[in-house]
Order: sequence, then structure tokens, then C-alpha cells
Amino acid sequence: MTPGHAPDVLSAPLVVEFPFTRSLGPVQSAFLTGLRERTVLGVRTAEGRVLVPPVEYDPVTAAEVRDLVEVGATGTVTTWAWNPDPRPNQPLATPFAWVLVRLDGADTALLHALDAAAPEDVSTGMRVTIRWAGQRQGAITDIACFEPYDDGRTRGAATAHDGVFTDPVTGIVAPARLDYTYSPGRAQTGYLRAAEDRRIVGERCPSCRKVYVPPRGACPTCGVATAEEVEVGPRGTVTTFCIVNIKSAHLKAMDIEVPYVYAHIALDGADLPLHGRIAGMPYDQVRMGLRVEAVWTEGGRYPDHYRPTGEPDAEYDTYRELV
Repeated sequence: MTPGHAPDVLSAPLVVEFPFTRSLGPVQSAFLTGLRERTVLGVRTAEGRVLVPPVEYDPVTAAEVRDLVEVGATGTVTTWAWNPDPRPNQPLATPFAWVLVRLDGADTALLHALDAAAPEDVSTGMRVTIRWAGQRQGAITDIACFEPYDDGRTRGAATAHDGVFTDPVTGIVAPARLDYTYSPGRAQTGYLRAAEDRRIVGERCPSCRKVYVPPRGACPTCGVATAEEVEVGPRGTVTTFCIVNIKSAHLKAMDIEVPYVYAHIALDGADLPLHGRIAGMPYDQVRMGLRVEAVWTEGGRYPDHYRPTGEPDAEYDTYRELV
């Protein structure tokens, strides 16, 4: 690299997502089942405060809370923020306001969307009501949104509710997703470009002389910038590992059967192990010191897994500092 020359840094959209599965206790089960039945439930604490959405433990005293009550479907906006550019999967596809609504009979506010034409149509203190979703399944999305509403009346105090419903909701699966643009920086751009040629590179610290893979652009020990690129591998040593017995949706998509082994691998010439899947041998024969090599994906890009080389196991003293 010539002095003063900056390489083109990669940049690409990145999505991180996974389904979050949660089992519900009696309070959250009653709350979500109630939404399915167009009923909003909260809990009453020992001090008499009504919390909506309900919680299982008093946020002040940490005491268990089980006293369910029903509150109104109308309420008052306590604060709000305008959302001019809704993102995919938000409650409304057109501009709307995020609002905190204290439902009639409640002492706390519920966060949701308010369908309004413009910011001028939203104000703290305005009266609103729930617009229920046409098809409800026992989720917060059963409230499609709030909409302006004022008939001059407010519901009174919350009323006791036994929380009993037919076919209660006992669990939910909530998709978690994060969309962003990722720029790996100069050091990792070099690492990724080398991987296209089925090479693995790191960078050497000019002070301690350790080689870090993947490169970070700076030595985490000495705190100085790194620039000297060093090719490592393609073989390495298993320093430690774990056996995975749970098959996630990600594994199903990759057609990987359990059990399988995920390991820390110290590539030859590297002073920091990276992680990878071990295949090409029975999972219960993987061991510390096993010598392995990368097996690349179709078209390169990154190693799909590591397989045994057939070499004798490495002596523990050769990798003890990398465990």
C-alpha cells in the first residue's frame, strides 16, 4: 500500500434477525388473551396503583402482583413523538405519532401508535380510543392503533377481573430484526477481500508482534495501530470446543444436523483463535489439540467448516496461551 493511499472500504446492508420464543406466566397470559377478546387488563399493586401494561412484580417494592383489573379502551395522551417515515412492519404504513396513553382507570401509560393526519392533530392531553385489529391472536398487535376520540366522558376506576378466558394464550413468538448498513473498516475489508481468494489474513502489532485474526486495525493489548498484513493458516489447532445439541431455525436453513461441534481454532501463525464448525469426523472424537484445515464454501467467501488434517495432535504447550 502506498503512503497516504486509503483502500476502498466495503459497505453492505446487514440484517440480524431471530425468532424470540417466550412462555407466558398467568399475568401476561391474561393480558394478551384479553387483547384477543378486546379487553384490556392491568394489575393493581398493594398501594392501589393500576399498572398497564401489567407486570408480575411491583416495580417499587418487588412484591409479586396478581390482582388483575380491567381498564377502559379510551384514554389520554401523556406525551408523543411524530414519526414522519414509518419503517416496514410498524403499526401504520402512513406517518403517525408514537404516543403514551394512560387508559381510563390506569395509573401508567401504554406505548402505541396514534393514527393522525399531521403533527398539528396531536397534543398532550387529547382523548383517544383503541382501534382493534380485525383479526386478533393474543398479541400487542391486536391493538391496531389508537385514534382520536372524545365523547366527553371518561371511564371510572378499574374493575376487578378474574383473568379467566377460554383457550388462553400461553406463549408467543416475537421476531426480532435489525437492519443496518455495515462498514467493516480498513482492516476487516482487507480480511474479507483475502477471503475471496481463499486466504486468511491478520495484522501484526508493531509493538508486541502478535498477529490478530480477524484483524481489528489496532492491537487490543498495546493500543497501537496495526498495518502489516500477515497470511496465516490454512491449517490450525483446536484449542477448545463445545458440542451443540439444539437445532435453531438458522441451522435448519443451513441443513446442519445436531449434534455438531463449534470450536476455537488457532490458525498457524496467528496469536488469536477464531471460531468455526468442525465437520468431517464424528462429533465425539473432536478434541483439544486436533489439527484441522478450512473447507471453503462454494465460490469462496468464507470457510464453511474445518476438517481434520490427519496430522498428529498438537502438544498442549504449543497452544496453551490461546485456550
